[in-house]
Amino acid sequence: MYHIQAESLTKHVLYKFLIGTVVPRPIALITTLSEEGITNIAPFSFFNIVSSQPPILSVAIQRHDDGSMKDTAHHIASHKEAIVHVVTETNVHDANQTAAPLNINNSELDLTQFTACHSSTSRIPALNESPVRFETRLYEHIEIKTEGHTVSDLMLLEIKHLYIDEALYDPEQGYVDVAQLQPVSRLAGDDYATLGDFFTIERPRF
Repeated sequence: MYHIQAESLTKHVLYKFLIGTVVPRPIALITTLSEEGITNIAPFSFFNIVSSQPPILSVAIQRHDDGSMKDTAHHIASHKEAIVHVVTETNVHDANQTAAPLNINNSELDLTQFTACHSSTSRIPALNESPVRFETRLYEHIEIKTEGHTVSDLMLLEIKHLYIDEALYDPEQGYVDVAQLQPVSRLAGDDYATLGDFFTIERPRF
């Protein structure tokens, strides 16, 4: 077994190692609004649940090499809100299109077949084509630093409203049909993964 000191690896090699081993990663497709009211859409796979009570999601948004914030992080920090969508087999190709580098005055919505819809409590448009979405407010913004420089913006987002396709949810049992949801996860490089095989292991009881 290789034994590697993290500090011995270059930034690029360490990044490749992490995204190749911490897999699969769920994908957050996030919509925000610019100061000019332009819809921004971007996918992020440094994403997960932090807490169920209060319901909080985390998304870590890496900064540009010059230390500047990415548009999504800037908008969340400024407006304190975002809408998080689940990426599925039916919308993953459009989600991938939103990763294209655009001028801040252009919207990724124009690159895709996504259609926008109104949110309940936010000015930010949601995406009709995602069967699950969360309207969130910024709970906490944590700057991740190295050698005094911020390299990533960790956004803790508190869920205020949840939306799910009726075909996917049993409200009496609180059960989500994950097989029908068909979520897609991120691997390394340009690779993605579907759920694959299911199996069950009961937790030990003493």
